[in-house]
Amino acid sequence: MRVIDDDGKQLGILSKQEALAIARERELDLVEISPNADPPVCKIVDWGKYNYQRTKQLQKNRKTAKSLELKQIRFGLKISPHDLSIKMNHATKFLDAGHKVKVTLMYRGREQAHREIGFQIAQRVIEDLGDAIVVDQQPQLAGRQLSFVIRSSGKKPAQTTNETAEQGEQDA
Repeated sequence: MRVIDDDGKQLGILSKQEALAIARERELDLVEISPNADPPVCKIVDWGKYNYQRTKQLQKNRKTAKSLELKQIRFGLKISPHDLSIKMNHATKFLDAGHKVKVTLMYRGREQAHREIGFQIAQRVIEDLGDAIVVDQQPQLAGRQLSFVIRSSGKKPAQTTNETAEQGEQDA
């Protein structure tokens, strides 16, 4: 096995008995670092200190890891265009933050008879967000809800029709 001492210097390829003898001589432990390597890699370290540092590193990695949340936006079929644009602004903020967004359209009462309206609204939402998103889960009906999941594609979003109209007014 390949042996590394406590200073990080390679001692070379030694037998298990030789490595254990060196570790006992230095009053340290022999720890197998990489068992799948050829030959396996072992390090002579103080086990308590090594284990403590490894635990702290894992905790630090968990802190810095970004947790992806699934945010949800819900609205009904009778939503006005302005309210829909407000909801899409919220969705865009969630997507910019790196979250996935689940868009849910709620059917109430007799709206169940006009399921195609929900699919049209879902398609409009997907088209409005354009190349800025990727649809992870296509729109599907489950009981009284039509839902789909989107995530950011990493591209800059195209301007919406409201923004282009406002720019046209400012340019004039």
